[in-house]
Amino acid sequence: MAVITPQIVKEHGLSEEEYGRIKQLLNREPNLVELGIFSVMWSEHCSYKSTRAHLRKLPTKAPWVLQGPGENAGVIDIGDGDAAIFKMESHNHPSFIEPYQGAATGVGGIMRDVFTMGARPIAMMNALRFGEPSHHKTRHLVSGVVSGIGGYGNCMGIPTVGGEVNFHKSYNGNILVNAMCVGLAKANNIFLSAAKGAGNPVVYVGSKTGRDGIHGATMASAEFDDASEEKRPTVQVGDPFTEKLLLEACLELMATDAIIAIQDMGAAGLTSSSAEMGDKGGSGIELDLDKVPQREANMTAYEMMLSESQERMLAVLKPGREAEAEAIFKKWELDFAVIGITTDTKRLVVKHKGAVVADMPITALSDEAPIYERPFEHRAPVAGTPKFDPSKKVTDSLVKLLGTPDMASRRWIWEQYDYTVMADTVQCPGGDAAVVRVHDTNKGLAITTDVSPRYCRANPFEGGKQAVAEAWRNITAVGAKPLAVTDNLNFGNPQKPEIMGEIVGCIEGIAEACRALDFPVISGNCSLYNETNGEGILPTPAIGGVGLMADVHRMATVAFKREGDAILVIGETRGHLGQSIYLREIEGKEEGGAPPVNLAEEKKNGDFVRKLIADGRVDTVHDISDGGLIVAIAEMAMAGKIGAEIGVAGTTPDAIPFFFGEDQARYVIAAPAELAIRIDDEAKDAGIFVAMIGKSGGDSLIIAREGEVRLSVLRKAHEEWLPAYMSGEEVPASN
Repeated sequence: MAVITPQIVKEHGLSEEEYGRIKQLLNREPNLVELGIFSVMWSEHCSYKSTRAHLRKLPTKAPWVLQGPGENAGVIDIGDGDAAIFKMESHNHPSFIEPYQGAATGVGGIMRDVFTMGARPIAMMNALRFGEPSHHKTRHLVSGVVSGIGGYGNCMGIPTVGGEVNFHKSYNGNILVNAMCVGLAKANNIFLSAAKGAGNPVVYVGSKTGRDGIHGATMASAEFDDASEEKRPTVQVGDPFTEKLLLEACLELMATDAIIAIQDMGAAGLTSSSAEMGDKGGSGIELDLDKVPQREANMTAYEMMLSESQERMLAVLKPGREAEAEAIFKKWELDFAVIGITTDTKRLVVKHKGAVVADMPITALSDEAPIYERPFEHRAPVAGTPKFDPSKKVTDSLVKLLGTPDMASRRWIWEQYDYTVMADTVQCPGGDAAVVRVHDTNKGLAITTDVSPRYCRANPFEGGKQAVAEAWRNITAVGAKPLAVTDNLNFGNPQKPEIMGEIVGCIEGIAEACRALDFPVISGNCSLYNETNGEGILPTPAIGGVGLMADVHRMATVAFKREGDAILVIGETRGHLGQSIYLREIEGKEEGGAPPVNLAEEKKNGDFVRKLIADGRVDTVHDISDGGLIVAIAEMAMAGKIGAEIGVAGTTPDAIPFFFGEDQARYVIAAPAELAIRIDDEAKDAGIFVAMIGKSGGDSLIIAREGEVRLSVLRKAHEEWLPAYMSGEEVPASN
């Protein structure tokens, strides 16, 4: 047995203090297998040791929340005995090293988190961040990640219905690949991971165990450097066809009453699944690794316990039900093996070749994992009103803006995803939120992912609030009631006080917004150490939101529907240009304060708009976000192939902040003139700021005192950038 040296401890990502704590908990020196088990369970990726103290600030409860954080995914009640189950997770580090497999296995892993709860996945989302387009790796990474997401999701037959993609130089060395899955189950048939009781068989199902992904969780808890390409062996290899079989087999077994507990083998594989099940059930688990189905010869106990081979699950069955379960998995041509038993010892005991190779208290891996109150510094928020050139023409800037990397059409991406499979997608990619029908009903789930990292860098607290408010607005804009969120907190090195300050600020902003909007956090993921050679990413706390629509036939979309509709803006336009896309792309500056988020205003304006949609009075709505008012109107015009005439711009020097400012809590709606007048009156009576600014019609966008631009010109700029970039054309450096 190897002698544990300080160098070996360091290679396992453990500090001297942590190693000392392990020796205290064991009352002896650990062996290499035990050290490996502790290293993954105490990694940032599995233990959240830097964030757990702050995550407690998030609101997690509501009458419709059936399961909050702490399980594989969160669960909400959506009425009629139905439940929606969802979560978002990151696969950032693996996707940078091997983009296709990194993204594909991220999709596979989040699907397993959902179906291990007893749900059939019905929709996938993703939130992607890449480096600047001119960086030599970016095109390759975009191509690989998009192919990996599409390849896995399409083969599984689960629609990928939307997401977001942005580019910024801070992601040059650390891209972000956040995958979200939403599933449906019966509210009275949710499966949890607590392995309660002693003497119950522990069974392994799915694919065989190989050497891929060993130390994946540890890699995801460390910074990158120039040698990170050498970590390619820690990236798992996925097989969506096997996962499809595993999904069907698990759901078939779940239709029986044979399961006591079930857990996906995700990060840290067999180690985390067994330890977490035992810990939650207050039991012990004894494993015999000789019985683990193995893909490669001569695998060691260390390799088997730390492998992150994909498409594997661990379950605890009622005694005597093994043959019944085995028959189901054999029918689906999957491996099935009884590899252990639950005990009353509250210890994890691992045997290999007749010898005990690991023996430790299960609570030492979970409850006793370190929790750090890391020092943090709240930087003064970036402030000030940036200067701009008032002589720039709005129409020229609009055309340029629509063809920039962050504002260009994502059609090239979402056309690679099968977004209509299962035949329940009722709002496709390109709108404010995707909408998926609850099968055989009129109900729909609205789904979105949102965050504006540039706001979070300028002011973490306001940026955290805005990410939640934007998700809430996007769900509202299609006509759904926002119910709950999952988060994916992507940050740099938490051991740097300024980065920890960003983490704390964003979490506190998210918490305040979720409380004010009655939008609890029911699941999530933290991805830290997103740094390369000391350069960290923009703080990126991605929010995945889910809402419920009572009737999908009363759903709003962004496209103008009719000529002659009046165009109204709900919410006040103050002209906030700080940290705006306009400022960055047209003026070449990233400065000024992030836009303030008035949560009371968000709620009042959103509730008003949602009721208009639910009452069947309005079918055309778009929330105003990146690019401001004129970009929102241009997107509505391009989607509906109907132009617009806009007649309110104030004085000419104010035109730029009026049209491109990114004030929050705003929506554009379009409605027939007579109805629009009534809506205008109702909004004013409710104390809601409203402005009637024009009407739809024609094939151009006409802006008073600013000129006009044909929709064909806007569409060309909007649609051509991404396909041209991915075909290999040179692009200018940006942001």
